[in-house]
Amino acid sequence: MTTAADQFDDTPSPTDQPQFVYLANSLVELLETTKRELDRDREAAKASLVTASSILQSEIERRSRARGARPGALVGWQIARVRAFIDKNLHRTIHVEDLSAVAQRSRAHFSRSFKQAFGEPPHAYVVRRRLERACHLMITSSASLSEIALNVGFSDQAHLCKLFGQAFGQSPSSWRRDLESRRG
Repeated sequence: MTTAADQFDDTPSPTDQPQFVYLANSLVELLETTKRELDRDREAAKASLVTASSILQSEIERRSRARGARPGALVGWQIARVRAFIDKNLHRTIHVEDLSAVAQRSRAHFSRSFKQAFGEPPHAYVVRRRLERACHLMITSSASLSEIALNVGFSDQAHLCKLFGQAFGQSPSSWRRDLESRRG
């Protein structure tokens, strides 16, 4: 999984050095202000954190572009946030608007950028992750298929069965039985 830290080249070039030092000092000042203000003025502390986050995101995007990332493509922090949001919210309906907000992109640009980064449209990725989680639950729990379907965000067991059959060529119950017979 790509993290925000992965987007930084930890050996800044000589021309980058003054800008990096300025950036680091600015972030230290903002974080120190946040620490001091946290108990006294939560709104000031929150504003400092928002500013620090914005500075870091801008720097990550700048360095990604400098390393040849395509313009408009999702950068590492956006990919990591979107992936984490999807995995955390599989149990409920996930709209493209939710994902674009997490990535801080307009809906129109987000879908295209998502497909470039993940190799499939957002809906297909979410369905695939739900099916993967359903497989995991079928392996690790004795929950019924209807419980599993609801736990991973499908509307009902029939929805799970239809998509599972399309993806794996058999029903989830057959898949589960085959797995159990190979184990036992």
